[in-house]
Amino acid sequence: MNQGIDLQSSFVQALADFGLPGDFARAVWIPLPLLLMLITATVGVLVVVWLERKISAAAQQRVGPEYAGPLGVLQPAADGLKLLFKEDIVPAKADPWLFTIGPALVVVPVFLSYIIVPFGQNVNITDLGLGVFLWIALSSIAPIGLLMSGYSSNNKYSLLGGLRAAAQSISYEIPLALAVLAIVMMSNSLSTVDIVDQQSGYGILGWNVWRQPLGFLIFWIAALAECERLPFDLPEAEEELVAGYQTEYAGMRFALFYLGSYVNLTLSALLVAVLYLGGWESPVSIDWLAGTLGLDLSTAWVQIIAAALGIVMVLFKTYLLVFLAVLLRWTVPRVRIDQLLNLGWKFLLPVALANLLLTAALKLSFPAFFGG
Repeated sequence: MNQGIDLQSSFVQALADFGLPGDFARAVWIPLPLLLMLITATVGVLVVVWLERKISAAAQQRVGPEYAGPLGVLQPAADGLKLLFKEDIVPAKADPWLFTIGPALVVVPVFLSYIIVPFGQNVNITDLGLGVFLWIALSSIAPIGLLMSGYSSNNKYSLLGGLRAAAQSISYEIPLALAVLAIVMMSNSLSTVDIVDQQSGYGILGWNVWRQPLGFLIFWIAALAECERLPFDLPEAEEELVAGYQTEYAGMRFALFYLGSYVNLTLSALLVAVLYLGGWESPVSIDWLAGTLGLDLSTAWVQIIAAALGIVMVLFKTYLLVFLAVLLRWTVPRVRIDQLLNLGWKFLLPVALANLLLTAALKLSFPAFFGG
């Protein structure tokens, strides 16, 4: 198994080689993981919005945004400015407090969930021992925000839309949690860093996607439903009539829902990359690659390059999954609400339970292969 890279010590040593004091280097290191998280969560969303338009244009053989900057890259910024300066309207008979808190409850937990995501080896905000449990707990707050938004609007269409969106979120939250529990059982840990470490040392063959193919499919389907992505975009389909729980929202309050869906999509892709695709691990082992090239992995600069490669691998896997999600949206027709709920409760839930029991049985029978 990979012995690990002490990136902080390597960073301090590399700056010391330039004559900078160690205290200064350690002070510079402290905000770097937080800065990486904020950049990934904000710039990443802008990239996803841009990709959405360009990929949909290619899939449907039409022209995507191309006039707002080179290749249309300024189009997401133009959208943000438009929503920022739009009038923020609160209906006269709406509950102003719940009307404001609702969108915040949908968006804030998604941003908080980024603290458990390891963007690379030793590049994370914190390595919580209950990291996966914290993410599941935070994701369960979103249905409350959806219900609150629909109820507080004092609009029967908004209330019905909030109920449907909350029912969809709850229906797929349980299979998703069961799929994650199977990974936790194999890794003997709730820490996302430990889960990635458990997949290291064997290159691509050590990734959990090969030991949990059914769990991978369940997680990915449930994650798309949680993000309200097609073919499970029933809340968005309501916009063709009245826009569901978003009917009475405008300006930045509406932008929060829009932002939350894309931030959640990026977060879901990150977690799939971490839980099933080896996280920062490359298709070939870093130790083997360093030995083949004759590099000393204990050297500060070599460790920094290896860590940078790990960050690139996490982001590459993430945006590959985002590309797949966007492609699915523009090529697959949406399902009806009864089909959506039947898939969650009558199919994915029993299959996820069976997968969890099968994982437990295989863990007892083949502990060396299933993380005993």
